[in-house]
Amino acid sequence: MDQPEGFTTVGEEQKVCRLQRSIYGLKQASRSWNTRFDEVIRGYDFIKNDYDPCVYKKISGSTVAYLVLYVDDILLIGNDVKMLGDIKAWLSTQFSMKDMGEASYILASISTGIDPEGC
Repeated sequence: MDQPEGFTTVGEEQKVCRLQRSIYGLKQASRSWNTRFDEVIRGYDFIKNDYDPCVYKKISGSTVAYLVLYVDDILLIGNDVKMLGDIKAWLSTQFSMKDMGEASYILASISTGIDPEGC
C-alpha cells in the first residue's frame, strides 16, 4: 500500500506500507458470499427467479414465500407467518443475522406483470 499523504519522509517516498490484514476485505468476498448464500437458500427448496437473480420463491402447498436479496439485506414476503418464522429461524442457523423487523420502506420497483409459470 502506498504511504498516506503527509506520512512520507523526504528521501523515502518510494517506500510502501505492508498491511497486516486487508482493510476492506478481498475483491472477491462479495461474490463468494453471494455464491454461498445462493447454494444455502436453494438447499432449503427456494427457486431462483429466472429474470432477477436476487429474488427467490418457495412454495409449500398453498403457502408461498418470496425472498429478496439486496447486497446483504434480506426481505421476506409471504402469505403464512409461521412459514416466514421458520425461514428466519433456519437462516439464522446458517448465517449471522439480525432481524430488523418489518420493512417501512422498500426500494421502488416496477412490475410489468406476473408470469404464473415463472418465479
